[in-house]
Amino acid sequence: MAVVGPVTERWAPEQAGPVHENWQLAAPIGPATDLWALGSLLFRAVQGHAPYPEESTAELVQLVCAEPPAFAEECGPLRPVVESLLRQDPTERIDFEELRGWLRSLVRSAPEPEAGLNVVTAPPVDARKLPVIRRRGELVRRRRAGLPAHHGRHKQAKEDAGSPRRLGRSLLLLVLLAMAAAIAYAMLFLPKSGEDAPESTDRTGTAGQVSPAPSAAGEPDADQDAPKPEDQDGTESAPTTETQTTGPDVADGFTLAKDPEGFQVAVAKGWQRTPKNGSGQVVYSKGDFELIVVPGRDSAQTYGSDPMAYQRDDERELQPYRDSSWATSTGLKTIEVGGRTMAEGQFTWTGNGGELYVRNLAVLIDGRFHVIQVRGPEAERDEVTRLHQQAADTYRYTR
Repeated sequence: MAVVGPVTERWAPEQAGPVHENWQLAAPIGPATDLWALGSLLFRAVQGHAPYPEESTAELVQLVCAEPPAFAEECGPLRPVVESLLRQDPTERIDFEELRGWLRSLVRSAPEPEAGLNVVTAPPVDARKLPVIRRRGELVRRRRAGLPAHHGRHKQAKEDAGSPRRLGRSLLLLVLLAMAAAIAYAMLFLPKSGEDAPESTDRTGTAGQVSPAPSAAGEPDADQDAPKPEDQDGTESAPTTETQTTGPDVADGFTLAKDPEGFQVAVAKGWQRTPKNGSGQVVYSKGDFELIVVPGRDSAQTYGSDPMAYQRDDERELQPYRDSSWATSTGLKTIEVGGRTMAEGQFTWTGNGGELYVRNLAVLIDGRFHVIQVRGPEAERDEVTRLHQQAADTYRYTR
């Protein structure tokens, strides 16, 4: 709805009806929808305005479903065609064959346009009075100088010296000379490759020290360093955060949290963690922003193996979107990377604290769905996108 906007041609009643119920964009229904669009376009072209008010999309879709369009009073012979195309019941609109015949009949019976009185008859053409071809620049210069314009082909040497063609040649010559001078300077004065160059080093750090090359055998195992979910006394251990040095890239201002629930994810510095709740969610939050991680709560055996269907119909974290009377969804797509299938989308809905903007990712890992979701104010879309991108790019299930 945000992309299309309040355009009557797009919102046929059979399309606006589903939108009015749950604010989700309906797919084109069929040929009757195209007939509605044609009727709206003809109405707009002849009347000069749309058949419905177009101040807002919400008002437009409600009016399309509830009210008939404005009368096509100024459409003349086209009025019955336009009003037949704009009937709210798609089954009552004329079909294409009937419409084609109707339009052909109107075209054939249309009278020739009347010229009226505002017609100026062109004088007869005299071949002897054809215009003289001249250079416009020369004529303009003479008029500005107050001199009479000469129409002959012969030009004086002084006039030719100041012509645009001579000026162009001079500029081209100056450009070529400048390029030749630059090439000569580069050949004579710039040092050649390999001369007086500082000794090169490999993998030099910021302090001038050479760092050793990474060794696969010397890298620590992520599973060995991960904290255990529970201590020996049975209590849940606190999550650990560490600045990223190996593995997925972590941007400045983020730390890689190794969570006791068996996953790691990049979290903005200073965020607070809430232990896993009854819905299987681990929440990191600060201010109006929340990062919700669900590490494998729901199984594909119960909800199917399509992450897009799971995200759309079953994911609990998006239930407020389904329940809201004003909600939108965009950017829905399915991604397959490295044998894993995931679905992502962007959602907005109205909550207790105002309108929320939500980035969501549902990933199927070993037969279970994992959710990485970031929520924030609708006015902070860029920040929500930045936080979610870091979390989605660095999420790893370590169990």
